Amino acid sequence: MPKVTEEHRLARRAQIVAAARKCVIEEGFHKTTMADVIRESGLSAGAVYGYFRSKEEIVGAIAEDALSSVDELFEQILSTEGPLTPLAALQTALEHVVLIAERPGGDVTRVGVQAWAEALRNPGVMATAVDKYTRLRGHFEAVVRRAQADGTVDPDADPKHVAQVMFGTLPGFILQRLLIGDVTPDSYVEGLRALYRY
Repeated sequence: MPKVTEEHRLARRAQIVAAARKCVIEEGFHKTTMADVIRESGLSAGAVYGYFRSKEEIVGAIAEDALSSVDELFEQILSTEGPLTPLAALQTALEHVVLIAERPGGDVTRVGVQAWAEALRNPGVMATAVDKYTRLRGHFEAVVRRAQADGTVDPDADPKHVAQVMFGTLPGFILQRLLIGDVTPDSYVEGLRALYRY
């Protein structure tokens, strides 16, 4: 029997995640079933279950896929020369949200919004959300610590508290972008800059 290569395994896994993302975007998280994902993927049930035991595991994979470039993004933000400001970091993060939302295969932020609601009733999805979003908020905390060192944030401020607020701006941006459609990273940061001027 020929040995399955790692490249083949990764391609199959990506195929399943893409199928699940499409199903959730079109039908919603609650209505999407493993049978839907299997049908959309074009693979056998055994093949799909060989990678994912449940819909919750697939949601985790979708989240991981969406956040896969976040570590690299924040490394770039933290390595910028000159004083780093929270607003500059936030604008870069918002531009990244738009970038991943506009990638081929469907707007993953739509999946995120549905997963937030599902997390309130499903402990498995809740655990995944807490893990992923705690990691993301930790990146903002690192930005705040760097900004404090650069003199652009009050050195007496608690970095965790500032990171909570910075992270909290993302869901508001995502919801307005999906529901109203008139918000951009530039307009959002301009509004924040005006709001916190005094």
